[in-house]
Amino acid sequence: MNKNLLNIEVQNFINDNLNADIPSLSLKKSPFPFISSGELAEQIDSKKRSEHKLPLWFNTPDIYYPTKLSIEQASSEIAARYKANLIVGGDIIDLTGGFGVDTCFFAKKAKNVTHCELNKELSDISEHNSGVLGIKINHQALDGIEYLSSVNKIYDTIYVDPSRRINSKKVFLLKDCEPDIIRNLALLRNKSAFLMIKTAPLLDIQSTISELKEVSSIHIISIRNECKEVLYLIDRQNCENDPLIICAMINAEEISTYSFKSSEEKNFIISEYSEPLNFIYLPDVAILKAGCFKLITRDFGVNKIQQHTHLYTSEKLNSLFPGRKFKLIKVWNYGDFIKEQTFKKANIICRNFPLSPENLKTKLKISDGGEEYLLFCTNKNKVLTVLHCHRN
Repeated sequence: MNKNLLNIEVQNFINDNLNADIPSLSLKKSPFPFISSGELAEQIDSKKRSEHKLPLWFNTPDIYYPTKLSIEQASSEIAARYKANLIVGGDIIDLTGGFGVDTCFFAKKAKNVTHCELNKELSDISEHNSGVLGIKINHQALDGIEYLSSVNKIYDTIYVDPSRRINSKKVFLLKDCEPDIIRNLALLRNKSAFLMIKTAPLLDIQSTISELKEVSSIHIISIRNECKEVLYLIDRQNCENDPLIICAMINAEEISTYSFKSSEEKNFIISEYSEPLNFIYLPDVAILKAGCFKLITRDFGVNKIQQHTHLYTSEKLNSLFPGRKFKLIKVWNYGDFIKEQTFKKANIICRNFPLSPENLKTKLKISDGGEEYLLFCTNKNKVLTVLHCHRN
């Protein structure tokens, strides 16, 4: 940490240049001694990135910002607030604290919170910021697993967010993340009454359940229809092989949830698929990530268009359906649409269709945007179909 960045004249410069061109700024000579232009550019860039993701930090004076990668990897305040409502007990440890967003929200709920972070500078930044925010946290600039092994205590909740990249490569299994949750699972279980593991949406849910063996529940968090996090909760008093899956769909400050068990989805049978009716529905990404493709027809009174086409339809609008809703205007088979189409601008969505939206835009010379929606899909008779819709 370069604490010269916290001087009032430097902070004023940062605030005055939030809309500056970062590459140009980094090439200019720094107006302050003991501070490089690169450090100034980094503070400005990271603060700007925090404006909507971390408004508490952005709107608090004297916050010290890490690299943009650390900001990108940090939880959003919305997600952190949701997770803070899941923790159990008053003694919490975050083994991979990073910038400290999750830890700060845990500390608003729990009496004793420990933040572990192997990167000394990032640990110092988090400690400085929690002090500025008036939040009491015990910071340990240590490897979280090693620290956990060294203390003779059991925590009420252990939280861990393993890195999804090893040697800059994306990974698809929990055992390939860092720290290795599977190798350290016995330690994590023995040292906690309640364990919360965060993974990126990229990791397959069923594979992760198989790796963990026993899971109490799974929370899939989407924010404005973008899947952000998947949380695996392990309660030593309540674990099973068929955990409850909770889809938490956050829009603005409103949270709607939908819950089910994998066994229910697996055993539910759709006896008949439907032609497109008056209203068309696209499920929220949390529902899709959860693999809930059949139960929602029962629970929301809609019909599925085709087994592998995750579009749904109904005669009357169901305003409670968890996802986007459209009014159907017209239906074509794909061949007729190609001959007749006159659209110059439209939003193109593909579900179970052999071409991507980008391919279709190029092929049909349709620019993106506007009020019209074209949904390209396969219908119940396995015919390529185009649905012209308006947002409802």
